[in-house]
Order: sequence, then structure tokens, then C-alpha cells
Amino acid sequence: MQMTELSISEASDLLRQKKISPVELTSACLARIDQLNPTLNAFITVTHESALAEARAAEVEIHRGNWRGALHGIPIGLKDLIDTAGIKTTCGSALFADRVPTEDAEVVQRLKRAGAVLIGKQNMQEFAYGGTSASSHYGSVCNPWDTKRIPGGSSGGSAAAVAAGMCFGAIGSDTGGSIREPAAFCGIVGLKPTYGRVSTRGVFPLSWSLDHVGPLCRSVLDTAILLEAIAGYDEFDTTSPDWPTDNYTTALGAKETLRIGVVREPFFEGLDPEIENATNIALKLIGEMGVEILGVTLPPTPTAVQAPEVYAVHAKYFASTPELYRPWMRERLAQAAEVDTLSYVVGRRELDQVRRAINGVFSTVDLLVTPTTPVPPITIEEALNMTTPPLPGELWLRNTRPFNAYGLPTISIPCGFTQAGLPIGFQIAGPRFGEGRVLAFAHNFEQSTDWHKTKPTHRAL
Repeated sequence: MQMTELSISEASDLLRQKKISPVELTSACLARIDQLNPTLNAFITVTHESALAEARAAEVEIHRGNWRGALHGIPIGLKDLIDTAGIKTTCGSALFADRVPTEDAEVVQRLKRAGAVLIGKQNMQEFAYGGTSASSHYGSVCNPWDTKRIPGGSSGGSAAAVAAGMCFGAIGSDTGGSIREPAAFCGIVGLKPTYGRVSTRGVFPLSWSLDHVGPLCRSVLDTAILLEAIAGYDEFDTTSPDWPTDNYTTALGAKETLRIGVVREPFFEGLDPEIENATNIALKLIGEMGVEILGVTLPPTPTAVQAPEVYAVHAKYFASTPELYRPWMRERLAQAAEVDTLSYVVGRRELDQVRRAINGVFSTVDLLVTPTTPVPPITIEEALNMTTPPLPGELWLRNTRPFNAYGLPTISIPCGFTQAGLPIGFQIAGPRFGEGRVLAFAHNFEQSTDWHKTKPTHRAL
């Protein structure tokens, strides 16, 4: 096994035992990036010098016995809308091509305190507004399973990098599925935590009411490790609740008799036949895990919240320099500008109401399951030829968007492959602050299957 194929937990054990060094681990990832980034275009900025400096510092600390925890010396990537002091944060846009923040985002500060090595800033859909990662000022991100296809978005570079072994984990953002959809398309694990569970301070916003920050990793255990480092109350973030965190890695060992709610409408409608078959196999496996399976219906979610908030973020830039936005983003901002104030105010109140109402669902079930996406990834060429949103092709975000409105912790894990060898994702959601239960069930499911063990086999890898 190559060093870059290790899990976070495996690499962490070897680091702690001093059988490998953080410098060796970081150098292996940097070599992998040098090898693959020309093909995948997953990174915008690779922090060679600072990453090696952080690795050397971690090596000294570990040798002195100053062990910070499971992320100490582990190379982690960041979606390029997460502020990093002294390092460009572009949001995948020409508008911010030269933007260099003076402060780290809260999530970056937490990673640094955990001793993680920050290896670079990852390519993404321009300003996170879309699900392809094809529309970026820095070029399209390629799916490591088929480089002609999209990796999903908007955290496409993060998912592609993790799947291809260019880093051990990554931090992405999710406003309508931007962690879970690329996780599904790239065959890895992606978790959108409870709304506010991870601070968004210092993460460039798409929609304040719907934005979430969370981990992308190659296993559920690694996801729990990364979540432990970044979750928690931030007194300076108005969306952050003062609610205690759990020991998420310990929670993986929980064995419960659960009631699983299968949400068929609209999540099972219009499924690609291969995704439908994989989902049915997953449900059969769940049934064999000794759980009770029930049908569940979820309340509808408002539709007039995201677009006006996106426009509010960009109004001053869009009015003065519209030419710096790519055509896709310009079109979407023009549409967002047309949403009237009344529709937004009503939609925002409905959002508050549905976040209360969704709690009632968990009086009858413990977790919810759906396919992550109804369709497999399209080609990059198809994505670039789509110029007029809303688009039929964005059907792939249909199953993820509602959980941003509900604000519930939701994970995508691998559950099979198409005949063409493209990964398929399975989505699991739980009650507010129920990350521990979601992760434990996802881990039990993962360990009963082999899908997560399969690596991309494209000739470039």
C-alpha cells in the first residue's frame, strides 16, 4: 500500500509510533499532487513550503511527546472559499484572483490547533453556486473515476483530491449538497453536519441561512476524526449554537436497535435504473442489520431563500464588475435579482417553521435514508454547454437540497457502482446534533460492505 492510500486513522497510528514522519507523509501527498493535478485540476493553490514547514514542526512535537491528537501531522485540504491568512482564497473566481485574507477562518484555526498540515486550496464551482465544478476561473475539475466527467460540486476539487489520494481529508461547504453530491460522485464519504455545528466564520458565504461546513474523507472513521477537530461553539459566529459536541469516534462503536425511515417522495422519483438497483441492494443490507424500516414523508421546503441571499452577497460586485463573473454565475445572479422581497421574507419564515416541524419526524424514526443523487455524473462538456439555469441536469441536487433547509446532519457514503464504474452514494440523515448516531450507523453499514475499499482506476491514476 502506498503511503497516500492510508486512512487518517492508520497514518495517525504510524505517526504516533514514529514509524513514519509527518514530513514523509506530506512529501508523499505533494508528490501525488504534482503527479495528478495536471490531470484532475483539483487544487488551485498548493502550499508546498508552508505545508512542509508545518510537517517539520509536527515532527518535532511528536518526537518530544507533545501529541495533539489524531490529526497531528496529517495533510488536509481546504476548499478555496475558506480564508487562510497570507494564502490566496479565490472562491474559484476571477473576481477574487488576488484576494489574500489577513485572518484564518475559524475552521482553519481549529485544524491548526489539532496539528493538521494544510496542504493547499482546492478548486471549486465559482462562488459555490452550482453542482458541477466545471465552471471555475481556474478550469474544470475532473472526476478521478472518469476524467471526462464532473466530480460534482461545488466542493468538487476537495472530493476529487481525497478520492485520488492527494490529501487524507478535506473541508468543504454545503448549501444545497456541495459536500454530499461530490462525495457520491467521487466514491468517498461526505458529511454535512447540523446547521451551525461547524463555524462558517471566515468561509465566504453563498447563502447565510443554508451554508454548512463539513468534512470529506475516505472512510466514516476518518470523517468522525475530522469532525471532532472542527465542530463546536464559536461565540463570534451568529449561526453557531452553544451546544456540546460529542466524541464522534467513540460514538462509532454504538450498537442500537434503530428505526430507519425510507423517504420515497420525491427522493426515489425518476431514479437512474442503476442507482435504483444499488439503493435497493443497500436497503436490503440495512434490513439484514436488524433494524426496523418504515416509510416516511417529509414536509416541503421553501424555495425563495437561497437566491436572494446569494444576490445580497454579490450585489455590489455584480453591479460594478459583472464581467469578472463567468457566464453561469452571471446568469444565476441575474435570476436571483428578480426574487422580490415579499417572497424572501415569507420563505425565510417558512424555513424557521420547517426546521421546527422536522423534529417531529424523529418521534417515529431514528434516521432517514435516501439515494444521495438520482442520476450519475454528466460529462464536463455537457456541464459547460449548460448556460441557462434552472437546468434539468441539476436534478442531481434534488435529494440533497432539502436537508440544508431542515438543517439536519446528513452523510453520503458509497453504496455501489454503475456498469461504467462510476460511484453511487447513499444518504443518511438524523436529528439535530445527531451526528454521533448518523456516523455510527454509516460506519456499521460501511463495515458490512466493500464499496469504500475500491480506489479510482483511471489510467492517469
